[in-house]
Amino acid sequence: MTNITLPEARQRRLTFYLAMEEYLAGHCDEEMFFLWQVEPTVIFGRNQVLQAEVNVDYCENRHIQYYRRKSGGGCVYADKGNIMVSYITPKTTADKAFEDYLGKLADALRQLGFDAVRSEHNDVLIGCRKVSGNALFQKEKASIVHGTLLYDVDIKTMQEAITPPKQKLTKHGIASVRQRVANLKELGIKMSVEELKAHLAKYFCEAERALTKEEISSIEMIEQEYLTPAFIGRI
Repeated sequence: MTNITLPEARQRRLTFYLAMEEYLAGHCDEEMFFLWQVEPTVIFGRNQVLQAEVNVDYCENRHIQYYRRKSGGGCVYADKGNIMVSYITPKTTADKAFEDYLGKLADALRQLGFDAVRSEHNDVLIGCRKVSGNALFQKEKASIVHGTLLYDVDIKTMQEAITPPKQKLTKHGIASVRQRVANLKELGIKMSVEELKAHLAKYFCEAERALTKEEISSIEMIEQEYLTPAFIGRI
């Protein structure tokens, strides 16, 4: 597996990384992996109703961005205390892609002393608490599995940002079920977030390559679709 990196440390929107996944999936002849972090952002699934998943007023008042992804699954909040993980594989069977990725992620956490297991909902649990939620998006040539790894997320802000006011739920439908979550820092991890990222990259990957400027330009073109109001707000 190859760890894909960017040539510079520039801060990017969450949508850039979603587009990066799509670009790599379109040029996929091997397993690829990359880690990323973003400023406070909410991301909701392709079939979800924005107003039933996101506390829009809360997010806008606090400059928290919100975007739709093309995979299914529930609503997620991310900030710099959350490591986002992307896994792209030529294997196009969803069950196999989830099995390979989640098995490795749970094992990487077990190496750090945690009793980590995959759940039937494609989460990773430590005890009965969720530390990683994941979703899958299939392209013609590859499967994309992407998910969270909670290191030290602001749980209070998470709860506020992805819990709409009750009147919104009454109007637009029932929001997805929220599971009990936990940060790895709360559970006793001794590593810094950068040390954890290095551990994951070393565990998953045997090689590394940086994207070229031409590849980044192609990714930025794909990103534009994610930024359109019609895509973000569509039901």
